[in-house]
Amino acid sequence: MSPPASWVEELRDRFASPPPRRLPTDEARHAAVLVPLYVDEGQLWTLLTRRSQELPHHRGQIAFPGGGRETGEDFWRAALRESEEEIGLPERLVLRLGELDEVGTPTGFRIVPCVGAIPHPFAPRPNPGEIAEIFAAPIVALARPEAIEEREIVLDGRPRALRVYRAGRHRVWGVTARILENLIDRLGLGAEAGPP
Repeated sequence: MSPPASWVEELRDRFASPPPRRLPTDEARHAAVLVPLYVDEGQLWTLLTRRSQELPHHRGQIAFPGGGRETGEDFWRAALRESEEEIGLPERLVLRLGELDEVGTPTGFRIVPCVGAIPHPFAPRPNPGEIAEIFAAPIVALARPEAIEEREIVLDGRPRALRVYRAGRHRVWGVTARILENLIDRLGLGAEAGPP
């Protein structure tokens, strides 16, 4: 997808209709992540993190910056606060584009992905207590069929399909892969995307 000059308005429209799906109400802990997007050389990119091995949940996994909601916070506030804490992204630099479908995790979280435009260049500063690495990935490359693996795993005694995205030397799976899949679908790229 080569973003046009009005890419912000186009993406806002794509994220607004149809409205993002929400999970049924339950006792899961509410969380939010920021899906940061920017344009470089006419292509849409995102930033991903590799979580520290010292964290209590999702150690070493590839993720978008984010975390649990605090009392009184909405999803956007939580995503922006966590992004500033984890990668040094000031809230004032994020232009809200919309939200993606809510996803649940086996560890008891329900996550709302908040999609925001960020400036380029932006020099992220990883919080060493939470983030081991920050890296950029082009959306079109992630959407190409050769970047996507479908695997079958057994979880809790039941076979499940697992989608894995290859982002350079990184493998993106689990909740982050489901968020990426929803993002790619919303952008109209799907698994059949060809060359940019």
